[in-house]
Amino acid sequence: MPRTHRRGRPVRRRLLPALVGLAALAVIATGLSIGNPAPAHAAGEQVNVWLTTTSDSGGRVVTRGLQPQTPVNFGPAGGTANQTITVNENTTYQTFEGGGASFTDSAAWLLNSSNTITAATRNQVMKDLFDPVNGIGLAFTRNPMGASDLARFNYSYDDTCCDLNNFSISHDLADVVPLTKQAKALNPALKVKGAPWSAPAWMKDNNKFTNRGWLKAEYYPMYAQYFVKYVQQNEAQGNHIDYVSVQNEPTCCGTDDTGYASMNWNGAGLLNFTKNHLLPAFRAAGITNTKVMILDYNWGNYNDLGSVPLNDAGLRADPLFGGIAWHGYGGDVNLQNTIHNQFPAVNQYMTEHSGGTWIANQQVEDMNNLIDYTRNWSKSWVKWSLGQDQNMLPYVGAGCNVCTGLVTIQRGGSRAGQVDKTVEYYTMGHLTRFVKPGAARIESNANASVKNVAWKNPDGSKALIAFNTTGSSQSVRVNWGSQSFVYTLPTKTSATFTWSGTQGGGGGGTGTAITGLGGKCIDVAGAGTADGTAINLYDCNGSAAQQWTRPGDGTVRALGKCLDVTSGSIADGAKTQLWTCNGSAAQQWNYTGGKDLVNPQANKCLDATGNSSANGTALQIWSCTGAANQKWNA
Repeated sequence: MPRTHRRGRPVRRRLLPALVGLAALAVIATGLSIGNPAPAHAAGEQVNVWLTTTSDSGGRVVTRGLQPQTPVNFGPAGGTANQTITVNENTTYQTFEGGGASFTDSAAWLLNSSNTITAATRNQVMKDLFDPVNGIGLAFTRNPMGASDLARFNYSYDDTCCDLNNFSISHDLADVVPLTKQAKALNPALKVKGAPWSAPAWMKDNNKFTNRGWLKAEYYPMYAQYFVKYVQQNEAQGNHIDYVSVQNEPTCCGTDDTGYASMNWNGAGLLNFTKNHLLPAFRAAGITNTKVMILDYNWGNYNDLGSVPLNDAGLRADPLFGGIAWHGYGGDVNLQNTIHNQFPAVNQYMTEHSGGTWIANQQVEDMNNLIDYTRNWSKSWVKWSLGQDQNMLPYVGAGCNVCTGLVTIQRGGSRAGQVDKTVEYYTMGHLTRFVKPGAARIESNANASVKNVAWKNPDGSKALIAFNTTGSSQSVRVNWGSQSFVYTLPTKTSATFTWSGTQGGGGGGTGTAITGLGGKCIDVAGAGTADGTAINLYDCNGSAAQQWTRPGDGTVRALGKCLDVTSGSIADGAKTQLWTCNGSAAQQWNYTGGKDLVNPQANKCLDATGNSSANGTALQIWSCTGAANQKWNA
């Protein structure tokens, strides 16, 4: 959470979040750009355009929000412009799971049982937020497990010492669970993540739900069961939990004076609890499709709290390990790229960055966040509370009284019962309305004047999100293969450009060799085309058996078939083969900035068996180690 400001009282929260500066360009990690068979050339595809513009110095007064503009069309490459963005859909990076915000107790109560708004208004707001066709298609929500600072009062799921006989999510059944289920009915792709701000007070050494305190070691096994019961009771309500993290912002916020739900951890404790208690408890309870994320805190808090768990190879290899969750309030976003290069198979998620009155320009902040997070491997962009009222209420104790959401619910006054979309609704919508879960980020060049990020949806359509960071209009030429269009983007304006079609020219050619250990090539044994033909290392010879293409759908192909993990195995040592392309997860590969080829289903790397470069060395998948026998040059 961001800093709390008290009117007439001293600040009691963390240092102000570091704004990701306009000049801080996200690192573009090298992607796989293996050549493609020449597709049918694109021909003058229509480009649809949506713009959001603000008029004030704070970037909050929206003069047009996700407003459709007159479409333009691609034409022959060329055209005069003072900025250039080149999109190459043949180079892909991470896939997108969704953007969204949290059903905090405050937001859920305001939208539901407070009776602040009518049922008809609530249903319309939910459609505006979650409907992927008629709204902005939010697809990720991070719900507090018990009270956060944006709650009406403090509570856990069992406030009675000293067992879990009274555990119940009944508090959530009033608002959080029914709204989450309504959101999922509107958008079945919705991911749900749970995160606690504190264990029950009686499990902690300070016997308080607030003021940090440490979880007593003797309660580690019972606290693991607390998570099990949370997942099970939600499941019983038809509310599947996709992810949990052990702790929201462990150690937050600097001192034991933290006057809202909070708890201390260190890296060793987080690793011990996660690896030796929580994951075994999930398995014993038959929970196999709820994964556990680590950290859930800032880049600046990674050392120890994040680094100790992440450096444990056993934890990373656990099938229930979900990746690392980041918050954007302090540190350097480029750490995400560093982590990706070190651990290419580890998924990364941005799971909290609130809007608020302390932010100098909310539109600038949001667009920097959207672009910088995703250009640095994040699979999500999740804000904080979905909404607060016009006075940024309710909050509990020393909670955030300056936080804003995607919507503002008018409570009391002449506009009581109305709901306003904030600029954060529109900035989030530039991503979530047009980039669907499963989309792959594709290559586009960084540009300080017109920051951007590009995506290819599962249906093949493209979305380019751009923001004019300058004080004047910018003419932008967008290159795509052998075509381009020119568009003048006004100042203080966010844009999303969408189009369909297949990239023609300029993005690849015929197949090319992929070399690995000892300079040897990935080779189809004997140039065979039968299903099951082995994939090996061999001296490079320029033959068709060594010419690989990547058509942008996650596959790597030679001789008209796909690089495939035998039997769809996720085990270390599973051999690779050539197989008829079938769209399965066994044929999906991500090429990383660290030159690894990763099968996402297994979260494992393409590996030369036995660290050998001898001709005929079989290629397999193996836990990613960063070793030379897992590095590939395309």
